[in-house]
Amino acid sequence: MPASLVTMADRAEVEQAVALQGEKVRKLKQEKASSEEIAEAVAKLLELKANLGTDDGKHKFVLKTPKGTRDYNPKQMAIREKVFNTIINCFKRHGAETIDTPVFELKETLTGKYGEDSKLIYDLKDQGGELLSLRYDLTVPFARYLAMNKITNIKRYHIAKVYRRDNPAMTRGRYREFYQCDFDIAGQYDPMIPDAECLKIVHEILSELELGEFSIKVNDRRILDGMFAVCGVPDSKFRTICSSVDKLDKTPWEEVKNEMVGEKGLAPEAADLIGEYVQNNGGLNLIERLLKDPKLSQSKQALEGLNDMKSLFEYLQLFGVTDKILFDLSLARGLDYYTGVIYEAVLIQNQAESQQQNNHTEESVSVGSVAGGGRYDGLVGMFDPKGRKVPCVGVSIGIERIFSIMEQKAEASEAKIRTTETQVLVAAAQKKLLEERMKLIAELWNAGIKAEMLYKKNPKLLNQLQYCEETGIPLVAIIGEQELKDGVVKLRVVSTREEVDVARPNLVEEIQRRTSQF
Repeated sequence: MPASLVTMADRAEVEQAVALQGEKVRKLKQEKASSEEIAEAVAKLLELKANLGTDDGKHKFVLKTPKGTRDYNPKQMAIREKVFNTIINCFKRHGAETIDTPVFELKETLTGKYGEDSKLIYDLKDQGGELLSLRYDLTVPFARYLAMNKITNIKRYHIAKVYRRDNPAMTRGRYREFYQCDFDIAGQYDPMIPDAECLKIVHEILSELELGEFSIKVNDRRILDGMFAVCGVPDSKFRTICSSVDKLDKTPWEEVKNEMVGEKGLAPEAADLIGEYVQNNGGLNLIERLLKDPKLSQSKQALEGLNDMKSLFEYLQLFGVTDKILFDLSLARGLDYYTGVIYEAVLIQNQAESQQQNNHTEESVSVGSVAGGGRYDGLVGMFDPKGRKVPCVGVSIGIERIFSIMEQKAEASEAKIRTTETQVLVAAAQKKLLEERMKLIAELWNAGIKAEMLYKKNPKLLNQLQYCEETGIPLVAIIGEQELKDGVVKLRVVSTREEVDVARPNLVEEIQRRTSQF
């Protein structure tokens, strides 16, 4: 008896949670929140409903995607394809070739490569054979590929899904399954020339996608390590202090300092010295100043990094991209495998734009990282039986964050997004012309024209024209008895309703001419 009362009490609690979540969904819809935010709230509502089960106590099956994943509808896929094409064209413009690797790797391939993030790796259940994990990024599989195939130089791009057991924030474009989009240059080259090209690529992609203002922060692992050494950080604490410094873009210095001293056991004096450096950012002037810094110039490592950083900025000036690039000593990308230059691109927007606040708070705020990368000269050597190193530098474009922004922009503009590339609909003006429509559409398909027809024997002309309006098909090729006698096709422009008779042998050429601008 008491057990059933507890169950009833639990049920009442869940029912209340369902009602509150339902209210939240309705409110988001009323406020015209982003589709992602609504989808996340609906997913939570379905999860709560599933916990209720049915009245007879059986668990109710709810159709939903797993936590941290999502489906993409045709409109979303059209936006994705456009973004992918822009990025791939840029990679190809820079002479890259592409590869693919398995979606899962041997567990030991991935172990020990990601520092504190290793806990986010998805391990697969042992099937009585090899211990496997889903890939966490595309860089470690790339290094394994180079070592396994004894490749010493390649310029490659790779676009594929990766998996992280993260707590997803889907409204901010963070998922458990998501695409990564990587470009890497492997090989022994003169310092900073390939590194500068990677930064130029980030600049080109972000400019071409027109996402808004952006800034590319640059630092060097050697400068960081040298700085930690002269500030009195023990070698054993370098990586853990590095991950604290990496939080400075989102967390105030005082909180970061408390974490370093309170949680990670760093001496307060060392933390204060780090604070003097990591709150600096600038360009060539800052590099010159640090080269003369009495403490930092004692570190051979830091001097090497600063001299290379100086060369990098000189090359970036020649590429014409220094307007968006900032040398930032607080940048400390958390991955263990970086050995030299590191960088991260962030989108910036006015607080006035984002929150429509008073004029006096119009300062720039970062709205999240959209690309990151760096140099990792030791990673391939970890996989090579003889420890042979292959120097590498690369960049990963944060494609999911970019999709998120592009989708929000598309929703805000309310512009119609075409989900097909159909150039022409083959239509009939009278009944009993199905065979003629099929003959004509086959001619068009064979000539490489993207064409559709309605799957009805005798569709009404009005329905055929309406279909074009709804789907954005720009042209209609209309045939009737008179057109068949005269050997012509009536070509109608959907937007202007202009009609012109085109001789059948010239139809393909005319369609191509009229749709070349779409």
